[in-house]
Amino acid sequence: MLHQGSCHCGRIAFQVEGTIEGAMSCNCSICQRKGALMWFVPRASLQLQTPAENLATYTFNKHVIKHHFCPTCGMHPYGEGTDRKGNAMAAVNIRCLEDIDLAAIPVQQVDGRAI
Repeated sequence: MLHQGSCHCGRIAFQVEGTIEGAMSCNCSICQRKGALMWFVPRASLQLQTPAENLATYTFNKHVIKHHFCPTCGMHPYGEGTDRKGNAMAAVNIRCLEDIDLAAIPVQQVDGRAI
């Protein structure tokens, strides 16, 4: 299934291909503050519809995850990193997807503070 997503103001727009079978809620210092519900997909499944220059990026701790956000409205639509096998991944904030029934998506709680 193809999903459309964006930040609040539309400066960052994207589409992502895949079936959302679940999402992750993390309690690490950044995820808890953002309130994001993350869906992990291969990076190739996410296509930006706006220029990459519209993104701002934040890294912290080990600097392995690129937390992308909109410098205009402040929304965090997705991040980028690699899985344990070294594959490029995108962590899509499903709260930034259009026409999603959030209540119907199972959410796994992850203790990111312990990682």
